[in-house]
Amino acid sequence: MTDQQIPGLTRRHPVVTAACAAVLLGLHTVAGFFVLGALLTESEGPWDRTVTDTVRLMAGLGLVVELMAAAATAACVTTGRLRRWWYAPVAALILTALIRMAFAPQP
Repeated sequence: MTDQQIPGLTRRHPVVTAACAAVLLGLHTVAGFFVLGALLTESEGPWDRTVTDTVRLMAGLGLVVELMAAAATAACVTTGRLRRWWYAPVAALILTALIRMAFAPQP
């Protein structure tokens, strides 16, 4: 019997898997942009008081986007569309954003 003859058996559709991967890559790109902006922002001196707020805002935005990516990753991995290694970029970006928020530069 083939997959088409067995009722109730769902086949993996490569289009849905590719769509899951594309959505996650897009979310990781946006979050990576925010986290990279937070990492590259440096204080210019004691007169620069807004740098701490800017770094925390950029890291916070990256964290929010990456939490959405974590939810999408959980949905895609749970349904069997993607493998568990897709959690690695989520964990790396969330950890980087949290560390940057905690160690924001002080003017």
